Amino acid sequence: MEKSRRKVYRLGVMGGTFDPIHYGHLVAAEMARTEFALEKVLFVPTGNPPHKSGRRVSPAALRYEMVKRSLADNPFFDISAVEIERSGPSFTVDTLRQLRREWPEHELYFITGTDALREIFFWHESEEILNLTHFIGASRPGFDAGDFLRKSESEKPQVIHRIHLLEVPALAISSTDIRARVAGGKSIRYLLPENVRQFIQENSLYLTKR
Repeated sequence: MEKSRRKVYRLGVMGGTFDPIHYGHLVAAEMARTEFALEKVLFVPTGNPPHKSGRRVSPAALRYEMVKRSLADNPFFDISAVEIERSGPSFTVDTLRQLRREWPEHELYFITGTDALREIFFWHESEEILNLTHFIGASRPGFDAGDFLRKSESEKPQVIHRIHLLEVPALAISSTDIRARVAGGKSIRYLLPENVRQFIQENSLYLTKR
């Protein structure tokens, strides 16, 4: 008799500063979930992001609460405080190692923007990262990642099968623009969940340009 194969589950991991989280993040996560048959998408707000050292980032507890509120109505979305609870800089490789320990039956699929995807070979311990996870690069419609993929296939042929692209229309929305709109007294309604918009207003976030 043919030996039965062990079912392999897929866990989506969406890391980010989420300052604030918006519909672009949520739509990208949902599209990745359905396109790649992910059992769940785990949102992981960064604690002390080393790549954001040039600007002030909202306190981790406030960013965590905004993400938590935005996920409340989707049973396939969850949140992890793994990076917030860890001291020191938030390196992706450390997060992936811990998630592999916590979800040993799952393959990891890290969801990120294509801008970040272009830099993955320069990330801290990039070789180990590419052994730990697949990458889903969410891009705006019309974004051409051909050069990056051809270069990756040429220089890193052993990992090209772990890099995937996903076109997401809602990625025209950005956290940077939302912060600027708040600082400029402009409306951010319909750019992000209403309960997150109210949280920003209640806590007087982003009133000063960064």
